[in-house]
Amino acid sequence: MEEQSRLKQLYTKYKEMILYLVFGVLTTALNYVVYFIFAVPLGVHYEISNCIAWVAGVIFAFLTNRSIVFNSQAKGFKKKFIEAIEFVAARLFSLVAEMVILWFFIDVVPLYPDEKWNSLIAKFIGAVVVVILNYIASKFVIFKKDKDEPKK
Repeated sequence: MEEQSRLKQLYTKYKEMILYLVFGVLTTALNYVVYFIFAVPLGVHYEISNCIAWVAGVIFAFLTNRSIVFNSQAKGFKKKFIEAIEFVAARLFSLVAEMVILWFFIDVVPLYPDEKWNSLIAKFIGAVVVVILNYIASKFVIFKKDKDEPKK
């Protein structure tokens, strides 16, 4: 029973980060599935495949981050619209970062001799960087809590 209590305390303390990681993994999985479908069986160029995967991931991430992870309390169309614009802007920045990583590890310094596997390895490296950048933007800019707003 003491172990359950300890786990509950840890979950409560790190709830936001745990939820971010869970939904980040789901967003990344969605991104990978969409990317893989377009890049490998359909043979769509990696840049286009990545953009399509990005759009799917951003929509899913915004919906889950806003309502579940950061529990945004923004009221009214204007505040919600600003959150959406900031979210997309931050994701555009991380998309550019990921595209640079993909370009570097696919076209400049390939990490693996097989082109398709190299693309997926580069995508994984980009995903790690993107998760870190996106958490920082969401936590400290987009969904930051007002000082007088109660934490949930």
